[in-house]
Amino acid sequence: MCKEMKSILGIGNALTDILTILPDDTLLKKYHLPKGSMQHVDMETGDRIWQAIKPMGVKYVAGGSAANTITCTSIFGMPSTFIGKIGDDELGLLFKSDQEQYGVKSLLFKSTHSSGRSIVFVSGGNAERTFAVYLGAALDLVAEDLRPEYFVGHDYFHIEGYLVQNQALIRRAVKLAREAGCIISLDMASYNVVESNNAFLHDIIDNYVDIVFANETEAKAFTKIDDPQRALEEISRHCKIAIVKVGKDGSWVKSGDEEYHVPSWPAEPVDATGAGDTYAAGFLYAHSLGMPLRVCGDVGSIIAAKVVEVVGTKMDVNRWKAANREIDELINETRSGK
Repeated sequence: MCKEMKSILGIGNALTDILTILPDDTLLKKYHLPKGSMQHVDMETGDRIWQAIKPMGVKYVAGGSAANTITCTSIFGMPSTFIGKIGDDELGLLFKSDQEQYGVKSLLFKSTHSSGRSIVFVSGGNAERTFAVYLGAALDLVAEDLRPEYFVGHDYFHIEGYLVQNQALIRRAVKLAREAGCIISLDMASYNVVESNNAFLHDIIDNYVDIVFANETEAKAFTKIDDPQRALEEISRHCKIAIVKVGKDGSWVKSGDEEYHVPSWPAEPVDATGAGDTYAAGFLYAHSLGMPLRVCGDVGSIIAAKVVEVVGTKMDVNRWKAANREIDELINETRSGK
């Protein structure tokens, strides 16, 4: 494994995102999906929703929070590996080939259930996202699937918060990652996941996690504090680095006595899907290069600003090139002490 660039291992739900842009909230109301939430649905409901949105036009993109982050770190040049579970079906094949296309080394176990999917509704002027998720095969990833050798040789281990409902899996994962000497990062993923697993999250973060990514609602659910800056302060007591993302207002980053507000980079947003996942990739990439805290936040902001300009989580080559130019410039300036 290339040691010039630090390596990363991610674990998460192997999902295919099925994206559609809604003209109004009728469909959300029909299927009792609160705007901005992430709701789990059974296969039958998932199939009904899928059929309902097909005439509106849909886009299929291999997704899942940690998978999105790991795909981006791979594009940045970090040796990147992803652990997940798929079904023996078309969506599973799409997911695997997508990861291979972006240079991700996949550790994808097979399940007898259908591959997971996440129906993403994009609505309103601020491109708010609502998720209806059928986890399927992804839910079958269990603690027994994990072996110590998967973790050895990786510098970073990134977990998506959606997995914390499987507490045995996460406990084994963080234990193996710690034994392998990984820096452990966690993206909290969704406010309702945080609310229903708060005690477990506190325990895991206190004992294992080095870097925590949260948005405003997740930070509030975790800390019971409304103000994002004060919530950041509270989260930072539990880990080495805390990040609270505040949408168009950028993000707050804190480590020990260091604290910065990182403005969002200019963008013309059409869909916020994957913005948090790509922010995490940019932050971790910069961190792996030994960049200062503020620069890590800036790199996260630069890449997140590019992904909100496209529908879905996959950017075109030109946007990647533009992002890389800006990021390289920032990193070179930092290294030369400008």
